[in-house]
Amino acid sequence: MGQRVRHIKWAWLALAGLSLPGCMSAVPSDEIEGESVQVSRLAGVTPPPGAIAAAREEAETSVIITELLGRESVLPAGSAFARVSDAVLKADARASASELKAARLRAQAASKNWLPRVGPVVSLASLSDVVTQLAVDMVLFDHGRKKAERDFAKADVELAAVTLSEDTNARVLTALSLYLDGAEARERAALERRTLKDMERFEYIMQERVRGGVSDRSDLGVLRQKLAEIRARLAAAEEAGATARAELNAMSAVPLDDVTGLADVRVGSFDARPLDILRAEAERDRDIAQARVDRAGLLPGINAGGTLGSGGTGVTVNAGQDSLLGIGTGASLKAIKAVEEASGRRVAQASEEATRQISRLESRLKALGRQVGEASQLTQEAKRNLDLFQGQYDAGQRQVMDVVGVYETFAEQQSRQVGLKYDLALTRLQLARAMGLLANGGRI
Repeated sequence: MGQRVRHIKWAWLALAGLSLPGCMSAVPSDEIEGESVQVSRLAGVTPPPGAIAAAREEAETSVIITELLGRESVLPAGSAFARVSDAVLKADARASASELKAARLRAQAASKNWLPRVGPVVSLASLSDVVTQLAVDMVLFDHGRKKAERDFAKADVELAAVTLSEDTNARVLTALSLYLDGAEARERAALERRTLKDMERFEYIMQERVRGGVSDRSDLGVLRQKLAEIRARLAAAEEAGATARAELNAMSAVPLDDVTGLADVRVGSFDARPLDILRAEAERDRDIAQARVDRAGLLPGINAGGTLGSGGTGVTVNAGQDSLLGIGTGASLKAIKAVEEASGRRVAQASEEATRQISRLESRLKALGRQVGEASQLTQEAKRNLDLFQGQYDAGQRQVMDVVGVYETFAEQQSRQVGLKYDLALTRLQLARAMGLLANGGRI
């Protein structure tokens, strides 16, 4: 209440200053509580002490932005993942950053919305007389509308900051997904080349056996069919790898063809709050602030205004509202109140959905970790069986096709192990992206 009285006092002083001499003098710079402020002698207004500091604090202080700034990337420094991340962030167009800058400028403008508004007024009094005046207007009582406008601008900055963090983490995840696709395709291609080389050796043996009349030609036909399938898988792996690397290089500042290897990414559900929850909170604050602005527009307020110029000087105090009262005004106020409740429920819903997503990814991580271990054991067992059958074949106890069947099982286990390894790496990155931990908050 005391702050409102001080604002009213300053409004009356502003209006009284319109009639002071020297009103068209230069605009000096004064010092108020350690802040350099421009004092408008044109309107005779000096802001109340501490008002600019309070407005700046309202516009810039944010728990959400502080939380975003404090986030550290889970990508190990110097790793292949970190190199990919750095390269794609350097080439980012950062459209969201421009939106954040615009939101900050709007918040900076809104932080001074409590100051009087000054502007020229030019009118044609008669066919030959032009009247020029200087008008000033200041809100004395508005049911908290100006503060709600500042809160809206602040929430708009928070929402833009969350959007920027989401876009940056999504870009890094896209790049790392392409990198994993390329790395997996490269590893699968190497595996298919080894398989092709071994199967060609089996084909040569079978061909010689058929030529000597020891084996049936149908077995040779089966082997050649298997070789054709292996060559097709090899070509598909090479094409998939080339496509992924080309797409990755297209979104990178430097070529990344020489980057190889995986990184050990460790992330848990307690490292940070999911970005979806931060977005819901920022949207809630903005919706509530807009509801308060709408509510204030339906209620009467008090404005003080004045004019100074060739047409004379005058001071007026007006009471009214933006829209006229009607039978539906009460329902409109209740609807505005319902917006606040709905915003709070959306935060609860976003929290539930984010928790479900994080739980699903963590469960998938545990399952994939177990499956990777099992696949490694099965691959080792398949290799032992292959060695056993190979020894029995050398001793004349097994046929070539018996060894070929066991070798195929071994190759399939190797391929499955490769796929699970990269699925595990991708799931870890997806969890880090949901938490907003793929890039440093300060760098964003």
